Amino acid sequence: MEKDTNRGFYKLNWMQRIGFGSGDLAQNLIFQTTCMYLLFFYTDIYGLDAVDVSVMFTVGNVANVIWDPIVGALIDKHSPQLGKYRSYLVYVGVPLTGFAILCFWNGFAPSLLYAYVTYIAMTLLYTFINVPYGALNSSLTRDTDEITILTSVRMFMANCGGLAVGSGLPLLIAYFTEEEHEGLPKDPVAWFTTMTIYALVGLALLLFCFSQCKERVVMDASEAANVKVSDLWMEFLKNRPLRVIAFFFVTAFAMMSIGNAAGAYFINCNMHGTADQLSVFMGLGSAPSFIFMPLVPMIKKLVGKRNMFYIFLGIAVAGMAFLYFVAKMENPSMTMVYVAQFVKSTGVIVATGYMWALVPEVISYGEYVSGRRIAGIVNALTGIFFKAGMTLGSVVAPAVLAYVAYNSESTVQTPEAEEGILWLVCVIPAALLVLAMWIISKYELTDEVIDKINKEIEARNK
Repeated sequence: MEKDTNRGFYKLNWMQRIGFGSGDLAQNLIFQTTCMYLLFFYTDIYGLDAVDVSVMFTVGNVANVIWDPIVGALIDKHSPQLGKYRSYLVYVGVPLTGFAILCFWNGFAPSLLYAYVTYIAMTLLYTFINVPYGALNSSLTRDTDEITILTSVRMFMANCGGLAVGSGLPLLIAYFTEEEHEGLPKDPVAWFTTMTIYALVGLALLLFCFSQCKERVVMDASEAANVKVSDLWMEFLKNRPLRVIAFFFVTAFAMMSIGNAAGAYFINCNMHGTADQLSVFMGLGSAPSFIFMPLVPMIKKLVGKRNMFYIFLGIAVAGMAFLYFVAKMENPSMTMVYVAQFVKSTGVIVATGYMWALVPEVISYGEYVSGRRIAGIVNALTGIFFKAGMTLGSVVAPAVLAYVAYNSESTVQTPEAEEGILWLVCVIPAALLVLAMWIISKYELTDEVIDKINKEIEARNK
């Protein structure tokens, strides 16, 4: 790894950038699968009631609110031999892989206890990967342009994972299903086999990420020894930019959680589509990343950080409105549905992808104010708030399905049920994105400000 003339402002080569991004690709093979399909698996294959699933998801996310600060303090306080943050990709990657696979096994169906144990264990282990992985980003360099490139590569590869799940998973399940089927297949063996493949590939990618990353910008060991769980709340109170992105994370992840969970229901019930059509629809949720994420550094330079958020959040809202009106047509065209999904996803991908570049900025801001670079604590805080958004989504989607009397035994639903599904796909996510625009308007760390802060930190450290 080469560094610039200023200490801490490191430049990475492309293998290191891709190696770092592979960590998010790995996590998304599990994360996106649970977001997009676990609710469907539990209700339509495993045999659980939608309300029971809603309660279980809520319990899991509440448990993570307690777990996140513990993980954040733990990884900031300790420096394992294999690396301060990257070591957890190895230590936790193996059990995470195992429990992710077990979540999609129906051997004890419909045991609610088994679902609770495997789901909550999987979510707690996912946090133990995600928090140190997030902190790893800020430990590689202080250079804002390099952070932008890293984030673009990371989100490009994360969306490769989303595409593999959204588009590839229905096709792979259909491939492993022997009997004739309509819509998304419900063969439990095919689901288990598919998740096993995805999880093992994810583990291999985590190991590759570990091999290519090395922490260079970390807290001094003497300071690390003094880290406490309570530092999390002190950082939240003192760090205003952190509070802004925390609430942005809530709205963004609630929007994604609700929309992703409803995708399979929308194609199966509202559009009466096939597994192939679901594959295309869900795949288009990630496809725009291959066009637009590589352009993010250029777009940011042209319009500025805040305007980039406004533009792409607005594009996402327009796409959702278009999808709603297409779905309400008497004979809706799947081609128009795909176009609307592409437009919506373009806005969502860029806006929610670039938000991760803000995390290293608020870590540096906190270091500037307090003198301590508690990257684990900050990522634990963002983890709490994105899980708060996930919790909101995991409550809203099953609750709406229960309210409109969704019938898991049939692909033909009542008009009320179809309208409820449409609200989950379009209306509620659009309202959350409008709120996100207002929240991000309060973010004050421009590139010039954060560059000045980082230079002052390095001068002070010398």
